[in-house]
Amino acid sequence: MALKRRARRINRALAEQYPYAHAELDFRNPFELLVATVLSAQTTDVTVNLITPLLFSRYPDARAMAEADTAELEAIIKPTGFFRAKTRNLLALANRVVDEFDGVVPGRLEDLVTFPGVGRKTANVVLGNAFGIPGITVDTHFGRLARRFGWTESDDPVRIESDVAELFEPRDWTMLSHRVVFHGRRVCHSRKPACGACAVANWCPSFGSGETNPAKAAKLLKYELAPGNEELLAKLLAETHRAAEIRMESQRRTQ
Repeated sequence: MALKRRARRINRALAEQYPYAHAELDFRNPFELLVATVLSAQTTDVTVNLITPLLFSRYPDARAMAEADTAELEAIIKPTGFFRAKTRNLLALANRVVDEFDGVVPGRLEDLVTFPGVGRKTANVVLGNAFGIPGITVDTHFGRLARRFGWTESDDPVRIESDVAELFEPRDWTMLSHRVVFHGRRVCHSRKPACGACAVANWCPSFGSGETNPAKAAKLLKYELAPGNEELLAKLLAETHRAAEIRMESQRRTQ
C-alpha cells in the first residue's frame, strides 16, 4: 500500500510539473500515429516529426502507402535510421491494414501487435492517443524511471507494464506514460539525472543517483525546462491545450 501511495503521489507531482504533457509524435489520425511510432524506433521523435509531413503528403493513408515505390519510401524515411527494415515493415503493415481491415487501423491491441514492427509499446501508443483506450507505454525512458521509482525491478517491458498497471487506475495509464516519458527526457536522464532539480525528489528512492546541487542540476535540464527556454515554458504552461502546436512551432524555428 505504501508503494501505491508513493507512486500516485509521484504521478500527481508530475501532473503539476507537466500539465502540457502529450504525445510528442505529430499525427492527425490513427494511421499517421501508427506509422510515426514504427519510425520512432532507434531514433528521436524530433527526427520523425521532420520527415512525416513529406511522408504523409505523399502517402496519406494505408492504401496509398501499400502501393508505394520501395526506393521512394526508403529515401523519405532514411533519416530515421534502419530505413530498409522500416520500409519493409511499413509496406507490409499498410497492405495488411488494407487487406484485412478495409484500410482502417484497428483499435484492438490483439490486432495491432500482429503487424510488422508493432509491439505492445507501439500498440499502446496508438490505442491511448488515437483511440482513447488506456495503455501504458513502456519505452526506454519509462522503464528506466519505473525502476528508479521502485515501481518494478524488471527490465522486461511486458513485466514492467504489468507491475505499473497494478499501482494505478486504468484511466491514468495514458497520461502517466506521457508524464513519465517527459520527465525522463527532461530531468531524469540515463547517465546524469538532475536530482537537485527534480519535482519528485521527495518521493524518489533513487534520489542522489545524480547531481543533487540545485544550481548544477538545473544546467542538466533539457527542452523547455533548460536554462534560456523560460519563454517557451511559460507559453506551454499558459496554453496547455495548444502544447503540441507550440512544440511544433518551436521545433520548426530551430531547424
